[in-house]
Amino acid sequence: MTCKAVIVLFVALSLSACGGVDPNSPQGKRQTLFKQMLKTSEDLGGMLRGRIVFDGPRFSEGARQLDELSRQPWQHFPQLSDSESAKPEVWQQHERFQQLAHELESATGALAAASAAPPLDPAALAPLVQRVEDSCETCHKAFRAY
Repeated sequence: MTCKAVIVLFVALSLSACGGVDPNSPQGKRQTLFKQMLKTSEDLGGMLRGRIVFDGPRFSEGARQLDELSRQPWQHFPQLSDSESAKPEVWQQHERFQQLAHELESATGALAAASAAPPLDPAALAPLVQRVEDSCETCHKAFRAY
């Protein structure tokens, strides 16, 4: 009975490993960066929307991190189609994809610049955070593989 249980457990664990994303693959690296961007962006938006207490230095650091992160995922979209991990439109409309990536980088750069010198005014930062969120949404609608 114990031998059968061990075999069943081994098979279950082996099957659960299938279908996962290799964290060292281009897709795995992109996913990690995009998740970090989402977490950072959610914290910034949360401070401006009252879900998190506004903390100027923390906001400034988050904006700087978001700007840095926004420039990294694109290197993990290989020139050749990685059709299992991204929509074909990434390569079919690559110029548009790159344009949206640059718009995000511009939006995060503007947010980081505005957040660099205290005192920070949440009302002045809100449209900049919205611009970042809008950039993300525009690209997701066109290119994100859910």
